Amino acid sequence: MSEAVTRSVTTGPGLLASLDPLLHEWLPRQRWFAGKGRPVTGFSLVAETELLPLEGKLGLYHLMVRAHQPLASVQGTVPHPGDCYQLLIGVREALPPRLAPALIGHVQRGPLAGHTVYDALYDSRPAEVILEALRTQARIGGLRFERREEIRPDLVPRVVTAEQSNSSVVYGDTFILKLLRRVLPGINPDLELPLALAREGCSRVPPPTAWIMADPDLGADESYLLGVLQPFVQGACDGWELALRELAKGEDFSAGARALGRATAEVHTALARALPTVTLGHTQMQSLVAGMAERLEAAAQAVPSLGPYVPGLRSAFEALADLAAEGQTWTAQRIHGDLHLGQCLRSPSGEWWLIDFEGEPAKPLAERRMAQPVERDVAGMLRSFDYAAHSAGGPPAPEWAAACRAAYCTGYAEVSEYDPRTDPVLLRAYETDKAIYEVLYEARHRPDWLPVPLSAVRRLAGSEPA
Repeated sequence: MSEAVTRSVTTGPGLLASLDPLLHEWLPRQRWFAGKGRPVTGFSLVAETELLPLEGKLGLYHLMVRAHQPLASVQGTVPHPGDCYQLLIGVREALPPRLAPALIGHVQRGPLAGHTVYDALYDSRPAEVILEALRTQARIGGLRFERREEIRPDLVPRVVTAEQSNSSVVYGDTFILKLLRRVLPGINPDLELPLALAREGCSRVPPPTAWIMADPDLGADESYLLGVLQPFVQGACDGWELALRELAKGEDFSAGARALGRATAEVHTALARALPTVTLGHTQMQSLVAGMAERLEAAAQAVPSLGPYVPGLRSAFEALADLAAEGQTWTAQRIHGDLHLGQCLRSPSGEWWLIDFEGEPAKPLAERRMAQPVERDVAGMLRSFDYAAHSAGGPPAPEWAAACRAAYCTGYAEVSEYDPRTDPVLLRAYETDKAIYEVLYEARHRPDWLPVPLSAVRRLAGSEPA
């Protein structure tokens, strides 16, 4: 095993102040910036680590920066502590053309005056520095690089350019490093759950090979997860692209959906073995239903076209509350938390893998780590089939979606011996809650897509699902 490398670091004063005007312009434009639509009033430094000293042509800084943005409320704008972002800042005298997409800007003052700074993940040398730190289990300032298995030192990196809510680097078709951009202190399910599944021998989730942690505050009880290195599934296609491709060709996707249902059930079964399960009774379900009803009212105020369907949608939640009041209970366990076709990979051999266990990034970690009924994951996948049926470029294909939805639940039942369709009230409530979220999201970000969730809203508000 390689000997761990430990070194302390010192950085010059005023680095963040010199980057401040550039970050004001660059950060809000990034796909993974969570505070779009609200002004950035300032930045504060959470942690700063020099990974490569600026002695030659290249310097590398790791920053954890809090972006301060006011929140709107009925009383006007209110203060907010701000989201913390992980930045890898590369520094060069001039940027070669191949790195032009990574440009942040040209520094005018401070310790980096006269230099050009950029997103270092697009550069092979900084990406190699990160992998070497993981390979040697380095401790650099407040950063800890940890691993479970040996890592080869000669893997060539390339950044994944597809839009996503985090950033990824592939190393030699052997590993993929997912770097979280918006980071929070505490136990992150994106590492916690794959580690638990690896201990259970579940083959449907790539096991973590290594990970990066940060301890920015001396004596703090909670660390930040910054990134996870996992095996790269070479030649795999994500479920969303695969479904759209099959639909565009007029091909039936039921067999793939059924296999995906089996894979989901395998993951749920392993999680139930690995981590505690709980029983949800009347009190817990009251809280769950109240949250769903509140989200419905808020969405209806923001999206007027949702208004006519509110009574029917509310009935989905009331039916669930009635069952709880009659004494019915439900089992809850750890689940994926944000499951859809884009969170699934199919290998060239036909095997399905589930990825990205961080849950909904906008929610607090404590909420993402709560035990929940498996129907929440199932509902997310059912909605994803519906989205695909409206997104392949041709006319909507509701029959295709219905076949996929049925096949997925059938596959799930074959493994778990539990068919989610046998609890239609709970499944309808979760699917309704998801569709309401989609209506609000599309109205804010992609108005042209609003008819997709509204078509589901009409179905869910009109009657119980078959």
